[in-house]
Amino acid sequence: MPNLKDLKNRISSVKSTRKITSAMKMVAAAKLRRAQEAAEAARPYAERMDAVLANLARAARGSQTAPRLLRGTGAEQVHLLVVATAERGLCGGFNSSIVRLAKRAADKLIGAGKTVKILTVGKKGREQMRRDYAQYFIGHVDHGGIRRIGYADANAVAEDILARFDSGEFDVATLFYSEFRSVMSQIPTEQRLIPAAVDDDDDDASGTVINYEYEPDEDEILADLLPQNLAVQIFRGLLENGASEQGARMSAMDSATRNAGDMIDRLTIQYNRSRQAAITNELIEIISGAEALQG
Repeated sequence: MPNLKDLKNRISSVKSTRKITSAMKMVAAAKLRRAQEAAEAARPYAERMDAVLANLARAARGSQTAPRLLRGTGAEQVHLLVVATAERGLCGGFNSSIVRLAKRAADKLIGAGKTVKILTVGKKGREQMRRDYAQYFIGHVDHGGIRRIGYADANAVAEDILARFDSGEFDVATLFYSEFRSVMSQIPTEQRLIPAAVDDDDDDASGTVINYEYEPDEDEILADLLPQNLAVQIFRGLLENGASEQGARMSAMDSATRNAGDMIDRLTIQYNRSRQAAITNELIEIISGAEALQG
């Protein structure tokens, strides 16, 4: 059984830890509001661009002059997995859930005889993926020095991916990130980037078929929009990740703070019992000594 001094030191240590986790929870809560607003503001633009591209792609489907970002290379042998995670930990299972999804996809592709290449965005994803897939790494994007992710950061990642695609390094690119739902819910998401995913539904909400005429033609518009859409989708993924990270960290630090409080209560009870036992033993020794002297 630990002595009174050890218990007192441990209580003091846990109290210090509780102060840290409580402060981190408040910081995460403040950052979450801004990150959530940014993620929610990006959704309508990304969704609308998807809708426009889907309509254009349906019109250009089957055309031999359609951009390669839409029709692909004609093969699906080499897959690029873009794994986007956080730069820091202490956010529960946020990073691990994204990595698990990416690992399952990688294992499935490798098992099917496909070639896998991995590009990571965020230090935590690189650390976890390298343990088992170091031989598949082709690059890493470090955002550690960036306080707030901007479109330029996402565009730099998109340009890197486009350059690799143009040089023939892969056939299919897939982005892995976490979609923010709430503080308690972040959904690991897999999204195909290249070839561009196209919704086959050509009706609006009322079931009416929508046909548009474009000027210039669809292929020319797609050639301009598809690279922009790639950057937009990556930007959206990074913003969703930012909100999910802060939500997960807020939840994790709240749990850690409550657990520290419970531990302090248990240690305090143990300390009081040990102190009472020590006092009782001292009293017994004093009384026994007095009786021995009287005898």
